Amino acid sequence: MFSQIVGFIRELYKQPEGFIPLHAPLFDGNEKQYLNECVDTTYVSSIGEFVNKFEDKIADFTGAKKAVSCVNGTSALHLALKLVGVEPATEVLTQPLTFIATANAITYCGAKPIFIDVDKDTLGLSPVALKKWIEENTILSKNGKYLINKTTKKRITACLPMHTFGHPCKIDEIVEICNSYSIPVVEDAAESLGSYYKRKHTGTFGKIGILSFNGNKILTTGGGGMLLFNDENLAKKAKHLTMQAKIPHQWDFIHDSIGYNYRMPNLNAALGLAQLEQLQFFLKSKRKTAEKYKTFFSKLIEKSKSNLSTGNDDELNISFFSEPANAKSNYWLNAIFMKNKKERDRFLKYTNDNGVMTRPAWHLINTLSMYKDCQVSELKNSIEISNRLVNLPSSVIK
Repeated sequence: MFSQIVGFIRELYKQPEGFIPLHAPLFDGNEKQYLNECVDTTYVSSIGEFVNKFEDKIADFTGAKKAVSCVNGTSALHLALKLVGVEPATEVLTQPLTFIATANAITYCGAKPIFIDVDKDTLGLSPVALKKWIEENTILSKNGKYLINKTTKKRITACLPMHTFGHPCKIDEIVEICNSYSIPVVEDAAESLGSYYKRKHTGTFGKIGILSFNGNKILTTGGGGMLLFNDENLAKKAKHLTMQAKIPHQWDFIHDSIGYNYRMPNLNAALGLAQLEQLQFFLKSKRKTAEKYKTFFSKLIEKSKSNLSTGNDDELNISFFSEPANAKSNYWLNAIFMKNKKERDRFLKYTNDNGVMTRPAWHLINTLSMYKDCQVSELKNSIEISNRLVNLPSSVIK
């Protein structure tokens, strides 16, 4: 059965032998032209027209009022949390099923994450689990302006949900819950450029959203990130801080606060601009690939059931993860669920031994040594997903 899956993937990518990566970038547009143009201007660092154009076009694409570029998604997360008021000795509500950068950005602020369970149908933060944890574990401050953790006595300063593998979580419900408690929401939309929830782009529901343009993302700038804003004044402040909080002046160096060297270089933006011109094709291709995976696994399961009824085979327990209700996912990484962790590990070994790169979901962040003492809700869904999920090759196919 595993050999059939490997065979299908090789056929899908028209690569009968050799290594098939999990997600490789495709440079098939104006990348080299724009990079050469950028070099010719000599503006290859954090100042240049490619940066401005890239920010404007990302804002237009996502529907955000403003977009501010950063050197990577992690720095964008860090700055977003600072901008919404996350301070040392406070706490941020997030999910344990996520890339480490989500939790690390919280720690960079001197705050501590609290890990809340995810939903099985979205892979993202569960609004039901979030509401339950808040009701059972927090009280209002004396002035009624913010929530206090009853156990740690610390203030809850933000909520950081993540759209896992490009699939939107129930972000409107999360924002509604958090708004009722005056908790700002920062959306980790690092993996979900081109994904929509109820026809609205991810990253535009909360106070701030962030995107990543790492080399393995659907659109890459090599390394890069972006903050999305509905508040233009907050966006202006963000851009100021990414440039070391330097007050514009013809020659003098005056800085009015502690800033960061987080501005995206013009070279990266030139690459991103060329990639953005191809994004609709990327999205269309990835949706076709997801449909082919879905059809293949559906037929494989039907064949298994038929064999089982004649006593010729064992039951196959694999399911393809499709986009959630009310969502249009970018299918950044296609995913399947195996029967259990043992079967997942067997599949991971077989595929990788045979030149097809697959990977599991991340280890839950609360199980890592630096976060093992963090407070958690019941994590039944997160544990099951972490034990059973496998990501399949998902590169754009020409």
